[in-house]
Amino acid sequence: MYDLLFRTVLKRLDPEFAHHLGMTAIRVMGSAPVAPFVRALTKPDPSLRVEALGLTFPTPFGIAAGFDKNAVGVRGLDALGFGHVEIGTVTAIPQPGNPKPRLFRLVADRGLVNRMGFNNLGAAQAAKRIAKLRRRGAVVGANIGKSRVVEVDDAVADYVTSARSLAPLADYLAVNVSSPNTPGLRGLQAVETLRPLLEAVRAAAGATPLLVKIAPDLPDDEVTAVALLAAELRLDGLIATNTTISRDGLATDDAEVDRMGAGGVSGPPVKERSLEVLKLVRGAVADPSFCVISVGGAETPDDVQERLDAGATLVQGYTGFIYRGLFWAREINLGLR
Repeated sequence: MYDLLFRTVLKRLDPEFAHHLGMTAIRVMGSAPVAPFVRALTKPDPSLRVEALGLTFPTPFGIAAGFDKNAVGVRGLDALGFGHVEIGTVTAIPQPGNPKPRLFRLVADRGLVNRMGFNNLGAAQAAKRIAKLRRRGAVVGANIGKSRVVEVDDAVADYVTSARSLAPLADYLAVNVSSPNTPGLRGLQAVETLRPLLEAVRAAAGATPLLVKIAPDLPDDEVTAVALLAAELRLDGLIATNTTISRDGLATDDAEVDRMGAGGVSGPPVKERSLEVLKLVRGAVADPSFCVISVGGAETPDDVQERLDAGATLVQGYTGFIYRGLFWAREINLGLR
């Protein structure tokens, strides 16, 4: 049914408009009169529970950062069966993001291209919204990034500002140094620049679990180096991976891809590399208490199980929501059971 709706109606809508339309439906799903009925259909089986980061996740499958940038759909996403919601990316300074259009569908690849540019209402506003969810029951992570107007040399203080706002309220923090859509950001993944950043955010986060999110485009040796650094600094885990700047192997026509322009590719096109990076990270840090969250191209229950079998503690998705519909998490959870 959803596939027919997507092919006949939804794919004709502007992708960002369709996202906001979907978020409206998600918020309704999480409203007090509706949520109990939705949960009756979507509640994960107790056998899927995962203990990680000092938390209990009702299922290993959660929603990745980028989907709910401003923590407005947490209740709905929780009701729909996601085991956790990673909000953001949140920046210390509110920002509108890049000019529109900035989100595109790669329908032939079941993927997306985005250059959103961390559009969000800022860390202070996100903190207020998370505070209202304190009795929510849902596991909420906060993904933090660099404000665009802040120079790379001043990035540490900028991240620390966000961490201080969100750490007392979020269940975990994720340091995003891997988006391709903020100039200079990926340069922070180099170990010599990443070390002081993570040390400062670690101090600001206090007891709140801290992870770092990396790009799939890092060479293998740099992936291993970042994983070892995270373990050395006693971070609680690592998220692998963000979107890719590669356009290799796409089924979508080259001219159409060129028309879309710059941005990160998500969904099945990044699946193989995301799995490779997961294996590299787990090979570098075998300690099971080190939480590895795998994200990138996991769309089916088999995809999620493959990540778990390869050493992932948790798995996240985003792009599959566009192609699978509102009850995507339910489909994953039933398949995992």
